[in-house]
Amino acid sequence: MSKRIMVVDDSRLVRVQMEDALAGTEYEVAAYCRSGEDAIARYAEVRPDLVTMDIIMQGMDGLDAAEIILREHPEARIVMVSSLANDDSVHEASGIGAKTFLYKPFSKEELLQA
Repeated sequence: MSKRIMVVDDSRLVRVQMEDALAGTEYEVAAYCRSGEDAIARYAEVRPDLVTMDIIMQGMDGLDAAEIILREHPEARIVMVSSLANDDSVHEASGIGAKTFLYKPFSKEELLQA
């Protein structure tokens, strides 16, 4: 049985990159959300094994969305993904309970390791 991933990113290119990187692995993209608000609304329905969460998106940013998801679903596993991360955002992500941080652009190996 494959593991289900919810990709939260406002870039359609990232969705394609994720699907390409996960092809032939035990992981599948179960849901794609383009905003933090959408991710919060859909998390309970999708029940993913893992969430990849961009930080900078229209509306609610990924850090706020991750914090809300983790408050409502403490078992959630969230990997923050961003190209514009700095030490403060990495520290904040860790502080709210994100499992790790992945920098864009990422390789298949980096994604699978995360």
